[in-house]
Amino acid sequence: MVTETTRSGAARPGGAVARTSGSAARDARGTDVLVVGAGPVGLTAALELRRQGVSCRIVDRLPARLPYAKAVGVQPRTLEVWDRMGVVRAALEAAVPMRGQYVYVDGAEQGRYDLVLPPEVPYGFAALPQYETERLLEEALARHGTRVERATALDAFAQDPDGVTARLTDATGAREELRAGYLIGCDGAHSTVRKGLGLAFEGGAFPEEYMLGDVEVDWDLPEGYGVRSMRLDGTGAVDDVLVCIPLPGRRRYRMSMRVPPGLSARDTGSGASGTRVAHGLDGGPAPGLADIQAVLDRLSPQRTTASALRWASVFRISHRIVDRYGAGRVFVAGDAAHIHPPTGAQGMNTGIQDAYNLAWKLALAVDGAASPTLLASYDAERRPVGEEVVGRTVRHATGGGVQADPEDPATLMLREAQLLVGYRGSPVVDPPGDGPGPGPGDRAPDCGGLLGPIAAYPVRLYDVLRDRPTVLLLYGTGYGSGGVAGRDDLASTAWRATGGRVDVCAVRPPGAGRGTGPLPVYQDAAGEFAARYATGGDRPVAFVVRPDGHLGARLPDPDPARLTAHLARVFAAPGGATGGAV
Repeated sequence: MVTETTRSGAARPGGAVARTSGSAARDARGTDVLVVGAGPVGLTAALELRRQGVSCRIVDRLPARLPYAKAVGVQPRTLEVWDRMGVVRAALEAAVPMRGQYVYVDGAEQGRYDLVLPPEVPYGFAALPQYETERLLEEALARHGTRVERATALDAFAQDPDGVTARLTDATGAREELRAGYLIGCDGAHSTVRKGLGLAFEGGAFPEEYMLGDVEVDWDLPEGYGVRSMRLDGTGAVDDVLVCIPLPGRRRYRMSMRVPPGLSARDTGSGASGTRVAHGLDGGPAPGLADIQAVLDRLSPQRTTASALRWASVFRISHRIVDRYGAGRVFVAGDAAHIHPPTGAQGMNTGIQDAYNLAWKLALAVDGAASPTLLASYDAERRPVGEEVVGRTVRHATGGGVQADPEDPATLMLREAQLLVGYRGSPVVDPPGDGPGPGPGDRAPDCGGLLGPIAAYPVRLYDVLRDRPTVLLLYGTGYGSGGVAGRDDLASTAWRATGGRVDVCAVRPPGAGRGTGPLPVYQDAAGEFAARYATGGDRPVAFVVRPDGHLGARLPDPDPARLTAHLARVFAAPGGATGGAV
């Protein structure tokens, strides 16, 4: 029998993995995937594709990154994604913690809301200017040999069953016709890709206009806390509002507030017209420091003076979502697919998870290894998430903020952290089971206390999963015992069913010893894995963890037939046909 050695060192039967995304497949096209838009969403898509060995080009119409602190809130789930992508350390070193928010109404403090999560969640809430997020992702992308092609616009595209033909124009006016296997539109609220697909983008716009400012103040409020200060009219409706989010630097905040007369797009004639979506920064006159100071004089919880204005702009807010997240070989993600109020810092984070969900599926499709339904699952999984986020942020924006939500506070906190995002009912995950613990489609929770046979220190489960593809986790006393109990049946089944595209690891219950054998094996020394995953004692359980950190299957008393049936949802049979489009 021919064997292949995996990254984990286990012998993988069945021969080398057959790849179809190499030079032979690329001769007919310039790149596997074209990504349009180099904001956080497009950079995430490109980086994850490159990490998985997929060739891609990424273009952006702007000549350089904008030095604006637009999207600044980074949710714990995004940090988990960045952990798996290998960029979380750079993000943690550049960001500042978001510890909570003070709320004031008509000048009186209404309370302090602390952002507290269960201790098993590895990361808290953070604030990081969008240009810094783009910098760290772009630097990581460059380490994989891909650079953003700036001042390059997508003019038009056409697709056929075998690929996409895109027409590009660069800063010199030179035109290029590019052939790609797939196209991802991460090009914002005014997306050329969305319009080219003819996707509906239904919703509406808020009548209010706002202004943003990146300033420093001299108050002595606690660091790491935001401020939401409101004044109410005679009916109890919000008549004036100031929201301040901390940024890296000494008492530096991104502040948002209602636009004053004279700067309104209606007054300056710079607003959206015709069919253009009224969302994002306005191109009219920018607010000055005096405009921001006037709002602080009305609404600041302490007398304070603003200084060091880095940038300011007027912006509008709409709420819209597409009717489909893609068609054929073309997809949309981020603001190209959904826009909504910035309340709760959900937009950028939702877009990053769009890209992360799509990239691993495209990587399998490019490799000729995707099941016929895998690419269609992008819309099935992510559009319900987008619909929920749009609806929730609209409610929060019109109802007094996140803290006014009547949901149970602990559940609300997990939802805002995006830790409750799940894909139950997806066509590529197993049906839900009846037992406790995380099930198919749920986020795979982290845990600590895993001991290997050599290292003298415990590791986290996320350390084990990092930089791995789909992972089959085998839990039970029979795995890693030095023998082959269950290994040949389950590990070999996984490798044969996927052409070797699954890594296999074993976790042994507390007291079962650290174990040895042909598989990577860890002892659940403190019982954290058993508790988080509700394994029910020493009973064998298998978990399939997808590349995006969600469970595809939970298999109590696993057997090869059930494992094979699950893997067929995701992977094409080795040597068989693959679904190349939606």
